[in-house]
Order: sequence, then C-alpha cells, then structure tokens
Amino acid sequence: MRSLTPAFAVFVLLVAAGCSTGPKTTSKDLFVLTEDSAANKAMQTRLFETKNTNELLSASAAALQDLGFQVTETDRSLGFLRAAKERSAREYGQEIRRGIVAFLTTLLSAFSQGGNTIVLIPVDLQQQIAASLIAQPVQEDDKRQEVRIVFYRLVWKGDGQSGDTYLPPGEQRMEMLRDAEIYQQFFARLSKSVFLEAEKI
Repeated sequence: MRSLTPAFAVFVLLVAAGCSTGPKTTSKDLFVLTEDSAANKAMQTRLFETKNTNELLSASAAALQDLGFQVTETDRSLGFLRAAKERSAREYGQEIRRGIVAFLTTLLSAFSQGGNTIVLIPVDLQQQIAASLIAQPVQEDDKRQEVRIVFYRLVWKGDGQSGDTYLPPGEQRMEMLRDAEIYQQFFARLSKSVFLEAEKI
C-alpha cells in the first residue's frame, strides 16, 4: 500500500478541521462536527463531468496558478496537489494596537515606581496562503469526479517585549480560510480550465 505524503496527511486533517467553528483552526478542533460542517463541505466541493483525473488535476493547477499560487506538490496516484503563495501579513489595526499598548504602558511606568516597563505586542509579519486539493471519482459513477479544496494560511509573528522579557519572533499559527469568495473564484476558473482541457484549447 502506498504511504501518504506529509502534505496529503495535512490535507486530511484540514478537511476534518473544516468541520470546526470559528476563524482559527487548532488541534482541539480537528474531527469536531458542528452546524457549519455541511456548509463548509459544500463551499469546498464541486462535481465535474469528466472521468479523467489527470486532466482534472492539470486544470486545477492552471486555475490555482491563475490565482497567483505555485504548485509545490502533486501526487497523481492519489489525485492530490498542493499549492502556495507568500504574502505580507501586516495589518493596520495590529500596528495601531501595538503602538497604543506601548504608549500606555510607557506612560503608566513613568508614573509608577516599577521603573521603565514597556509592552510591545507581537504582530503578524509574514503569511503563506496554501491550498490542498483532492480529486476522486464519484462512487458508482465513473463519468464524474469530485474536487475538494481547502484554503488555509500559516502566519508568522514578529518579536515583542513584556517588561524586561524579550519575545522572539517566529511564533506560528494555522488558520483555515472560510471566505466563500476565494472558493468561488477558484471553482469558476477551474470550470473554465476543465472546458479548455476537454477541448484542448
């Protein structure tokens, strides 16, 4: 039996995590079914009238590249691919909060006997937006394929400070993206790519 690649294993966990609530995905959320489970699956899944998995994967790769992603891994025997793109994660609101907290803690320390105590909240610096996709035949229907894709992001924080304690950069978190628009954009491009693949245009 073929062993699963690490990226494919992550995809399986993310699909399960897609059934959890809230904007963030943690290990405790995995395999938790909620009221949003059906809605998440519907958002992430489409059926296509084709029996050629390889052509569907090629069309999926083209659709992701149109959205600025680079394909980083493909396993045609599993009908799996992964793509990613790098983006800045800096947010205006986080920078404002960091400045306000630093100002207030500096002001308070100036009027207290505790000395110079400053708090700098770590802010998001860099993010990798990734997509993991699986394509497989619909059971008992060899003329249709099911495509399920999960978009998520890995975010790295910068450094910070709490009093005399330095908080080094590099803290990382993973969040599943539940914005319906990115899924709609992908499937719209995939539908077009599937047509072009079928017509060899």
